[in-house]
Amino acid sequence: MRIVVLGAGVIGVASAYWLRRAGHEVRVIERREGAGLETSWGNGALIHVSSVQPWAAPGVPLKVLKWLGKEDAPMLLRPSAVPKMWRWGLGFLRAARPAQYRAGSLANLKLAIESAAAMAEIRAATHVQYDYAGNSVMKVFPDQPSLDVAIAEHLSLAPDGLQTEVLSRDECIAREPTLAPVAEKIAGGLGFPQDEVGDCNKFSQGLAAWLEGQGVRFHYNTTVEDVVLKGGRVAAVRVSGNAGDSEVPADAVVVALASQSVPLLRRLGISMPIYPVKGLSVTLPRSVWPDGPRMAVIDDSRKFVLTPLGDRYRIVGSAEVGDTSTTPSPTRISSVTRGVAELFPHLTNCESLPGAIAWAGLRPMVPDAQPRIGATRIPGLWTNTGHGHTGWTMAAGSGRRLAQMMSRNDFAGAA
Repeated sequence: MRIVVLGAGVIGVASAYWLRRAGHEVRVIERREGAGLETSWGNGALIHVSSVQPWAAPGVPLKVLKWLGKEDAPMLLRPSAVPKMWRWGLGFLRAARPAQYRAGSLANLKLAIESAAAMAEIRAATHVQYDYAGNSVMKVFPDQPSLDVAIAEHLSLAPDGLQTEVLSRDECIAREPTLAPVAEKIAGGLGFPQDEVGDCNKFSQGLAAWLEGQGVRFHYNTTVEDVVLKGGRVAAVRVSGNAGDSEVPADAVVVALASQSVPLLRRLGISMPIYPVKGLSVTLPRSVWPDGPRMAVIDDSRKFVLTPLGDRYRIVGSAEVGDTSTTPSPTRISSVTRGVAELFPHLTNCESLPGAIAWAGLRPMVPDAQPRIGATRIPGLWTNTGHGHTGWTMAAGSGRRLAQMMSRNDFAGAA
């Protein structure tokens, strides 16, 4: 089949990889000048099998209401957003019921484990370099009660394939010696052998370059205007920019446009419950702390992730609903870095250090955190979108699932 993938973020590039491997003719349309330059650029850099549980967990809706309008809240809901997202909010409330939350966690875990295996296959086949590190992620806790809750939740997923190591304070410090000066702030932690570190942007660009050598055509600086239907099914994609022809012929189209999937699908009469949730990060040169952490450290109580990434550090830890700009808020950035400084004083005011890059991107969140992978009601139109905070974690597996569905020409189901 002639397949056109819309979007060259990590989801689109991973989709293109598996579709090409299945023998299809693949073209990728991307509005930016290269792959992985939007939501895929500045994420937490974790392939995070251990953290695929939906944000809509029991008790979270009440917390979000308490945080309403508070600039330093870990999940900020701006009051102006509430009237526009009431339907999405109702879906979030339904997904936060215990049974739905459990089902969503299990479904996401299954896909994340598949995805880790798919990533290993891609590495072996392509030798793409992206600052990969395996078994290098640890979560720490400030007190025994919060550690006990986390142990219970993670071990409940052990029968379904999640691997978790319970670590004492001394074991945490043995793995990451930079925690020794703040030992009194740590009760213990969890280790995650299945989790990996890697630069999503480097991976996206490296895999895109490899795919071009395999005959996949990437059209950058090219905007998708519409999907052309003939006889009720997909026939082409109408574009403007550098693709040459104003219409790119297609037997099938994959929409992998993250939050931008919504307006395109709406024009085709398809509703997609994606809402953009703003995330922030700060990227630092490792030279600011040459002897700093060698493992990724997650602290849920202080709401941050610190990830060593090649010659850099990446700090993330914010979610904001209601601001769809990609301009980082200094107030929100500071609220994240203050938490980092509590555990790692070397990084106090790190957002102001030389070489620091503040970034913001929009996570494509669906209420139940279940990515929308598969056929729509329009023959030839497929989606691979709505991954929220799990896009990097699930990219390889999502692309493989999609390619398997399309190769079977399985048009069952609807987005």
